[in-house]
Amino acid sequence: MDPVTLTTAQGLNLFGMLASVLWYALRIGAAIQALPMVGGRGIPARSRLVLTIAIAAALSQMLPAPPPAGVNAATFLAVGREFAMGIAIGLMLRIAFEAGEVAGQLVSQGMGLASATLANPTSGESSPVVAQWFFLSFGLVFFASDGHLALIQLLFDSYGSMPVGAPIHDWGAFVSSVPQFFGVALRTGLLLALPVMMALLAVNVAVGVLSRAAQQLSPMSLGFPIALLVGLVLLMSLARELQGPVQRLFGEAFQAARALTG
Repeated sequence: MDPVTLTTAQGLNLFGMLASVLWYALRIGAAIQALPMVGGRGIPARSRLVLTIAIAAALSQMLPAPPPAGVNAATFLAVGREFAMGIAIGLMLRIAFEAGEVAGQLVSQGMGLASATLANPTSGESSPVVAQWFFLSFGLVFFASDGHLALIQLLFDSYGSMPVGAPIHDWGAFVSSVPQFFGVALRTGLLLALPVMMALLAVNVAVGVLSRAAQQLSPMSLGFPIALLVGLVLLMSLARELQGPVQRLFGEAFQAARALTG
């Protein structure tokens, strides 16, 4: 083979590999963008792009080549399906993280820290400090339990059950999976916050009774420090028991995400 032909063949192979990586990067990039710990506003866009291309390049070596792309309606529909599938997978895990936000919001109300907010780097909005503590705790459990590796395995398996360009046959099941898991995440967030909320409610009732018995005791000056101290002690105790429920929630999130791909 002459040098010109060899160079042309190598160039065609390079373009073919690049096309495969770009096809796989659509679903992977959409999933990463929807994740709060990796795809939030606190992570630079260039870093997210490099991570997406790196994962897509690694998986493209173990997956079959995608169908050839052309400028037609089928290609645009395939691109839309890839984005929809990636966003749905990432949204399942994001809903699991939002359960921590719900628990933090409820606990903040009982501790009197609802107005103590900080800018959340992942969303760009303000949220209570207790909600951010729950959010970071969820992220710590996610990475400590190798959730990032399970996510890569989930993306790899999704191409086996729903390859690039394959149509989504059951749109009803695809759309209904997110609301079903939303109820599970909401219930988990409520159950995590319920012991702390009930304890703080008992503290507030006790302070109210004392303020009625002794008129010189101000419920504001007495109740807020006690509720804050009791809330911090309960959060310290909850941190020791947080790993199990959060791991089960992430396990259900991965199961719901796998159900999306059939």
